[in-house]
Amino acid sequence: MSRWEQQAADAQAADDRVAADAVYAQILTRAPEHDIDPTLDRVRVVCDMLGDPQHAYRVVHLTGTNGKTSTARMVERLLRELGLRTGRFTSPHLTRANERIAIDGEPISDARFVAVWDDVRPYVEMVDASHGRLSFFEVFTVMAFAAFADAPVDVAVVEVGLGGRWDATNVADGQVAVVTPVALDHERYLGAALTSIAAEKAGIVKPGATLVLAAQEPVVEQIVLARAAEVHGTTGRVVREGVDVAVLDRVPAVGGQLLSLRGLGGVYTEVYLPLFGEHQAHNALLALVATESLVTGGAALDPDVVEQAFAGVSSPGRLEVVRSSPTVLVDGAHNPAAARALVAAVDDAFALTRVVGVVGVMADKDVEGILGELEPRLAEVVVTWVGGARATDPDDLAEVAREVFGPDRVHVEPRLDDALDLAVQRAEGEVDRGSAVLVTGSILLVAQARALLGRP
Repeated sequence: MSRWEQQAADAQAADDRVAADAVYAQILTRAPEHDIDPTLDRVRVVCDMLGDPQHAYRVVHLTGTNGKTSTARMVERLLRELGLRTGRFTSPHLTRANERIAIDGEPISDARFVAVWDDVRPYVEMVDASHGRLSFFEVFTVMAFAAFADAPVDVAVVEVGLGGRWDATNVADGQVAVVTPVALDHERYLGAALTSIAAEKAGIVKPGATLVLAAQEPVVEQIVLARAAEVHGTTGRVVREGVDVAVLDRVPAVGGQLLSLRGLGGVYTEVYLPLFGEHQAHNALLALVATESLVTGGAALDPDVVEQAFAGVSSPGRLEVVRSSPTVLVDGAHNPAAARALVAAVDDAFALTRVVGVVGVMADKDVEGILGELEPRLAEVVVTWVGGARATDPDDLAEVAREVFGPDRVHVEPRLDDALDLAVQRAEGEVDRGSAVLVTGSILLVAQARALLGRP
């Protein structure tokens, strides 16, 4: 490409980015994605007008409290390695909204993002007028389904936004339904008990689907299995972690871990996964079994394909190393169960004697529970502000943190850049080289930290 052609391409890319940002700003004026309206009518009507794009391909549908995005990315990577064209719909995004809608592993381009919006907008606006205004997440769901049908993809890997039964993605009928570990989270929207949360998430299990169920609390397992029995009748299949499939072994390795997994089709040994933590090993098992179920009906996959696929997996913002000297880790843990898994993963994967935390949490989260799980691992904590109306005020967060950590271990820096600077100083000030900074408490905080530290 000549210099002039490159300049023209750069100018077009800049114009496309401006146009895509303008579309995103329009969609942002709608009700936020955490608002659940218990109806699928609006999305169903729009999809019907578009020719039901969600039925144009096979679907792997994922719900759960933690691990959905990482598992979705692993399923999608396995499917691509098997030669299938894929769509992937996940949320939230880290850098730009395009990340939510990926085709063949890559976010759709700015130009395609605008084109998809132009395609669906007339139908969205008609339904806005006749059935009430679609929410932010409903619009993105419709856009994803339309983009996947237009590509076209062979399989869409679709992560719910919140819950399951009333989630906009549930207008699709997944041939495989994956339920990752369920824990307390989003209680304001899903209920304050595991029973109510499990019932909402079990709503993605459809007649004839294979249910892939992670190891769960007994009450959760009972509710999800009851849903499967109700909708399956004599059809469908249930695959339970720890009963039908299992993580047989895992050994921490440089940059990740080596796994031995018992899937439906047999045992896969010495599978390298470039992600940290025991929880990611279990996510890998779910992804493997979901792929076996969809592609071969439970028969073994080619071990070389499995090895190649898992070796190429990434999951940005999930115990990710974004800087060295000192080491800076980011992780989107935003509930106590996720924070517990994070602490175990840090201990498992890194030889650290001192960790300084940078923590910001949304106001609808269990702040005390999250901080309580982090406290044994953090020498000090710098509390900060995630930003936006839903974020916990730093002074309020600091008050809870002082109760958990004691006053001498807590610092307050409302601006994230200042919080990072202070945490790095506190880490670098140690003679011990086994020190690090850990940014956690919210995926939105992680997104901001990655941007400040120059991660794409």
